[in-house]
Amino acid sequence: MVDHAKDKIELCLTLDREPLMSARTDRAVPGEARLSIGALARATGIPVETLRTWESRYGYPIPERRPSGHRVYAVSIVARLRRIGEALARGHRAAQVVAASDVHLAALLDATRGSRADLAVPLVPAQSVDPGEMLKLVERFDAGRLTRLLVDDWARLGPLDFLNLRVSPLVRAVGDAWSSGRLDVRHEHFLSERIGDLLRSLRLPFEERASGPLVVVGSLPGETHGLGLQMAALVLASAGCRVLFLGTEVPLAEMATLAHDLPARAVAISVSLATRGAATNRKLHKLRNVLPRRVRLLVGGEGAPKALGGAEVFTDLGGLDAWGRVAVRDAGAADAPPRS
Repeated sequence: MVDHAKDKIELCLTLDREPLMSARTDRAVPGEARLSIGALARATGIPVETLRTWESRYGYPIPERRPSGHRVYAVSIVARLRRIGEALARGHRAAQVVAASDVHLAALLDATRGSRADLAVPLVPAQSVDPGEMLKLVERFDAGRLTRLLVDDWARLGPLDFLNLRVSPLVRAVGDAWSSGRLDVRHEHFLSERIGDLLRSLRLPFEERASGPLVVVGSLPGETHGLGLQMAALVLASAGCRVLFLGTEVPLAEMATLAHDLPARAVAISVSLATRGAATNRKLHKLRNVLPRRVRLLVGGEGAPKALGGAEVFTDLGGLDAWGRVAVRDAGAADAPPRS
């Protein structure tokens, strides 16, 4: 125990002497969603004044500037700032961690993991939300306000809770409002395009870093609904899978050929309520038959069958996330050099 504690102290002293500014993995990506400084503060628990002080004193976080002069920040820096906050809660100094490289920051956190300070790191409660306010924004076609609220929720919740507790309830609410005559089809199209654009933007940073197995994501011929597909792609990318997103209505033969040639680990299909039934099930069986045997067939969505021979059917996004993480882990283990 004494030697282990000594090693931790020596590690911290060594890191304190290392150059702080080096490569980080949270660089902004073109097209990525942006947060205001207030939203960033809420997402990370770090006061606005502190963020500005760190920018001036340590050169991080570096904002972009709107023509109005307002600061905006890439969503991808939220995770790093949360790690910085965790390091501060464990007793490290701001000068030691704010401008540290990702490797040094991870080492500092590892050196103090298991300490009582871990208990001080706040957790964001995951609670479902009444989509009423966002429904009013859809009714008014207020794209700016709607996007800001969704981005704030994304930064606080992470992929699964964001999709399950924010996006899905909102999509259902708009669908119900359209069915009851409160909203028109134009409102439904507006929301679909707005959320689709946002999900693509949120997926891009994960795709840039993904190194896991390749998954082809698409929908069957005749399936025009794409939001479920976008959600599945985001979940797989956030789990570390490389995603090739083909969109809706992909011919079965072309999907099979692509999966064979790349080669892909799996093909993921989303089925909406609008297309559920025997005809879709026959297409799924046909796709399974034309896919190479080594390629897994993943099926999900509210219209997916309860079971399908030769396929893995997911009843929720959590199951798909778990599949993706296991696939990434197994691929990493297969690529690792044998121990001598």
